[in-house]
Amino acid sequence: MDGKVIVVTGALGALGKVVAETALARGARVGGVDHAPSQVPAARNRIEIGGVDLSDAAAAKTAIDAVAAHFGGIDALVNIAGGFAFETVVEGDPKTWQRMYALNVLTALNASRAAIAHLTASGTGRIVNVGAIGALQAGSGMGAYAASKAGVHRLTEALAAEWKGKITVNAVLPSIIDTAANRASMPGADFKKWVTPQELAEVILFLISDAASAVTGALLPVSGRV
Repeated sequence: MDGKVIVVTGALGALGKVVAETALARGARVGGVDHAPSQVPAARNRIEIGGVDLSDAAAAKTAIDAVAAHFGGIDALVNIAGGFAFETVVEGDPKTWQRMYALNVLTALNASRAAIAHLTASGTGRIVNVGAIGALQAGSGMGAYAASKAGVHRLTEALAAEWKGKITVNAVLPSIIDTAANRASMPGADFKKWVTPQELAEVILFLISDAASAVTGALLPVSGRV
């Protein structure tokens, strides 16, 4: 990670914070982008840009370009920004499908499109998306979310094919991530089986590293012990 410039979307969330902090601890320079406001002042190795609606292409480009201008370029993009909804198909709101598409697919699409020129200039450009094991086969109540994450999978594969030899594009597919919010929503679950944010961050950072230069188009399950 030493010296690499990494953009993390959803940087103020449970996973994004761990990815950003771990990368910083290993010598990376990190640009965090999030919908939530940020009060962290810019520093030599870190910048946070809050209040960004990544489902808006122009807003995404403005944020990504700002990170590139601060550091003089971008080497990697980690698309963590997203959302979750649990609704059955018939009883749920059709607007949930649009919301899940905007939060999960459009955020990754717009950030990726905005970063492509910077990543190709890097010479070792990387994109890592966050898909979901639950998108491989949707369960009850998971239709809208699974469909949107399946869209992230296909976006990953398409970008990998289109930029082969120039940028590597991969996705991690977690099961249930061990976060405070997930524990609160499933208090009876066996939390020890879930994948931790740190475990997932390690895989993401591997895919960014030079050691993963030959890996592209992969949808990599990170299921913990589920």
